[in-house]
Amino acid sequence: MSPEDLSQASLLELFRQETETQLAVITSGLLALERDPSVGALEAMMRAAHSLKGAARIVGLEVAVRVAHVMEDCFVAAQKRTIVLKAEATDCLLHAVDLFRRIAQTPESEVGRLTKEQAPAVEELLRALEAITQGLSPAGVVSEGAALEVAPPTERVLRVTATNLNRLLALAGESLVESRWLTPYVASLLRLKRQQWRLSRTLELLSEMLGSQLRNENLAARLREAEQQAATCLQAVAERHAELETYSRRSANLSDRLYRETLTSRMRPFADGVQGFPRLVRDAARALGKEVKLEIQGETTTVDREVLEKLEAPLTHLLRNALDHGIEPAKDRLQAGKPREGTLRLEARHSAGLLLIDVEDNGGGIALAPLRQAVVQRKLTTPEMAEKLSEEELLDFLFLPGFSLRDQVTEMSGRGVGLDVVQTVVRALGGSVRVTTQPGQGTCFQLQLPLTLSVLRVLLVEVASEPYAFPLARIQKVLRAPHTEIEMVEGHEHIAFDGQRIGLVSGRQLLEKGAPPPSEHLCVVVLGERTKRFGLVVDRFLGERDLVVQPLDRRLGKIKDLSAAALMPDGSPVLILDAQDLMRSIELLISGGRLSQVQCAGATAAHHRRKRVLVVDDSLTVRELEHKLLLNRGYEVEVAVDGMDGWNAVRTHAYDLVVTDVDMPRMDGIELVGLIKKDLRLKAVPVMIVSYKDRAEDRQRGLDAGADYYLTKGSFHDETLLTAVADLIGPAEATE
Repeated sequence: MSPEDLSQASLLELFRQETETQLAVITSGLLALERDPSVGALEAMMRAAHSLKGAARIVGLEVAVRVAHVMEDCFVAAQKRTIVLKAEATDCLLHAVDLFRRIAQTPESEVGRLTKEQAPAVEELLRALEAITQGLSPAGVVSEGAALEVAPPTERVLRVTATNLNRLLALAGESLVESRWLTPYVASLLRLKRQQWRLSRTLELLSEMLGSQLRNENLAARLREAEQQAATCLQAVAERHAELETYSRRSANLSDRLYRETLTSRMRPFADGVQGFPRLVRDAARALGKEVKLEIQGETTTVDREVLEKLEAPLTHLLRNALDHGIEPAKDRLQAGKPREGTLRLEARHSAGLLLIDVEDNGGGIALAPLRQAVVQRKLTTPEMAEKLSEEELLDFLFLPGFSLRDQVTEMSGRGVGLDVVQTVVRALGGSVRVTTQPGQGTCFQLQLPLTLSVLRVLLVEVASEPYAFPLARIQKVLRAPHTEIEMVEGHEHIAFDGQRIGLVSGRQLLEKGAPPPSEHLCVVVLGERTKRFGLVVDRFLGERDLVVQPLDRRLGKIKDLSAAALMPDGSPVLILDAQDLMRSIELLISGGRLSQVQCAGATAAHHRRKRVLVVDDSLTVRELEHKLLLNRGYEVEVAVDGMDGWNAVRTHAYDLVVTDVDMPRMDGIELVGLIKKDLRLKAVPVMIVSYKDRAEDRQRGLDAGADYYLTKGSFHDETLLTAVADLIGPAEATE
């Protein structure tokens, strides 16, 4: 893959995200050192600069590579105590942070280029940093005004109108008044308790009189008194119950209103997130020589602020994709009897508790025959199977990483990453993407998303007497099936669904809850996409519900098959399942031959499986690049963000290969390799080190720790990595 190919929008976006994270580490470290030189922040700062250097090299920003390199040299020198970072040096390094942030925000069309005003400023700043590394004062090296103009970081602003704020305050006041209603209620319960005590004493006396069998003229009177007191208590209890019921209803209504008003303050009109799209469409259309207009509908549709912020990248990809692939040139449109000007429609609306966003064009549509042929040419399926694929199944291939119908790569398309990015972002938001097309008429991509990330619409199920929640957006369908409909295919249980056979998996086995009890029907939750679906069998369905999402404690790390938690209305906790993680766990059970049958134990292992690779790297850009390369070659790939995360993953899942960086927080790659090779269960797993450290002693250190292969990123190419992986574990598919 050439440097030009690497400077693509998706990698730049990942690089920019990583830049903000790593620069925050450096900035906080510099400020902490300035306040207290004894603070041990240099290691983290050096590692952040090192990661930025590698990431910048991946996306082809050589200026950023130079800046990160001299920053790293400064931190290394300070760590070795050959220099001391004084105030002047800190000022210069903070200027470098600003410079790097500016370079990272360089528009894609200007990557690697500096203006006449910027170039001298960069060179002066680099000379100042080199002076600091040599123990010299940077004073006088950076001239006045040499620092680049830096765009202020985007702040996360929550817009609350005066009307909304007044409503929130009014509701808060009502809530306070309502809470004071409990005071007389407590007093009334106290009076009821005293009445009950008197009744108890009266009945005790009556019991004594009856026990001694004494005839007393006061007996009838005492009985009547006891009956009256009992009736009074009963009436009081009924009144208090009615009052409590009324209070509960009023409180629930008030809480609901308060929540909805608060939620409204989190929402923004769809128009706020699409302001730049008209200019984007206009410029892109001019670059392509096409005439296109953009229609935006549903601008007042409210969207959760976090959802809206994360939609910019996928919507940009879809619009550019429609311009390049969908809308025809004017002369072609006229020949087809269409208006010379094409139309792009971007619409947002609420429907059935979901946010629906359509990106539709009136272009030529997607030709299914070339798509079917491309699927076969890329060996994604056999010619026989390709002919049997439905339109929906065929269109799903467009979302595969690296898949493109273009033979040539242009600045706008042809790399096969746009739709992959769209699906990745939408899935991360808990949504899904669907595409429909009409040849000669146009194509529509529909994003189905939750209205808000704070409240989730879920399906509650029961597994081993415990409730669990499935996000509705990640469920294909739920169904009840009799045991008689189960078919055995290659030793695995299946049921027929939507013209396909769906493999069955026991929810109890997946959640480690023991064998399921006998039942007349199967309660099945269908998960996955059309090309890969499974039916998860649960004990019973408990219905749908809106739950307020509560993130799990970060100290727990990523818990297998779980994404979050919530509280039921009665206060009991419920765990929210991670559908994507469940799919990986199911595939792991199948590949390991450990899948239990729903009706009876003993399933046979799958005959074919794809080899699994774990990529461990703290650089988001490098990690995602290696992930895509291996995935495109056919391997199953999982990622870990540092050595500790990688160690937890390799202990809980089976992998055929581990690819790791060296310099990482919490646990470095050398320590990770040592732990793997010392573990009796894991020592046979091959480990490859991929690092920017290319000295002979670095290589020897990695191999001494037990690494099976040492590859330097300085000479990194996609085929180099893939060849090394194939040498270690062979092709992606294993036959058993």
